[in-house]
Amino acid sequence: MLADRAIRPTDPTLALAVQASIDAKTKPPGSLGRIEALALQMALAQNARAPGADPARLFIFAGDHGIVAEGVSAWPQEVTAQMVLNFLAGGAASTVFARTNGVEVTVVDAGVAADLADVPDLMRASIRCGTRNAAAEDALTADEVAQALAFGADLASEAVDGGARVIAIGEMGIGNTSAAALLAHAIAGIELGVLTGPGAGLDARGIDRKLGILARAAARRPGPLAPLDALAAFGGLEIAAMSGALIGAASVGAVVLVDGFIATSAALAALAARPEAKPHCVFAHRSKEPGHRAMLDWLEAEPLIDLDLRLGEGTGALLAQPLLRAACAMLNEMATFESAGVSGKGP
Repeated sequence: MLADRAIRPTDPTLALAVQASIDAKTKPPGSLGRIEALALQMALAQNARAPGADPARLFIFAGDHGIVAEGVSAWPQEVTAQMVLNFLAGGAASTVFARTNGVEVTVVDAGVAADLADVPDLMRASIRCGTRNAAAEDALTADEVAQALAFGADLASEAVDGGARVIAIGEMGIGNTSAAALLAHAIAGIELGVLTGPGAGLDARGIDRKLGILARAAARRPGPLAPLDALAAFGGLEIAAMSGALIGAASVGAVVLVDGFIATSAALAALAARPEAKPHCVFAHRSKEPGHRAMLDWLEAEPLIDLDLRLGEGTGALLAQPLLRAACAMLNEMATFESAGVSGKGP
């Protein structure tokens, strides 16, 4: 997957130097817990003694899914395009949180099933308008997957070249919890019953119906599948673009802040193909969507926060961003025992 994007291995010499710097701060070693580990991770990901959490850029990738025709969602498909307009107008939770946190947002039409040609300030992949119905046929062709991956990688790497140090990935797409569940099932072998949840608001009967549809779709292309084959089988364009963005950002030395259930499915696909990108990934939160914990466990990832979120859009990533800032400030600004004239621990 994006084999032309080389990812630098972390530098063990730098790791020792940064850890020594953290341990020399005016605090008992390890007393800031995961903030210390986060600072070290960011330094290694950025290959820098003084890592930075700013500027940060959130990409909201939007795409539609043909499997919605089967009745997997409580919401109509047109909501995807309507929410794209809401993002651009600044009225969504993610754009409100982004303004609060000083994070720039780029809204991306990765594959919305609507004509958005006249909408200003919208990045467009121009691959296709939504996926095919994965319950009946492959959602995407191999070429469409490759285009979406390359598109996401280019967006992220160009943002880093322009100064961004953290790339956050979020999404919008009616039906995309179904695609995410099918991907994790096909690639990681996680049971569909574990992965299938309420999404944007299904009741118990709706979840049972959704599970039956997903089981039928999975039986059409039984796993295990390679990541590229799984993306082609089940979609979606926004998920493939997020996978590409993760690899693209890692290849140019950025930190990737992964949002919730859908973004984690994109990370799962990317990391199954390119595990060397994992040191660049910070998993923002644990979603209330039941299958998210199973995906995080498979990835051996421990998210930063757990606030019962299940919205997507990058909201969890934005709420975690201040922790990245705090970790960098600790490493870059906190005094050492020597510089502050504070006595160290006795024998």
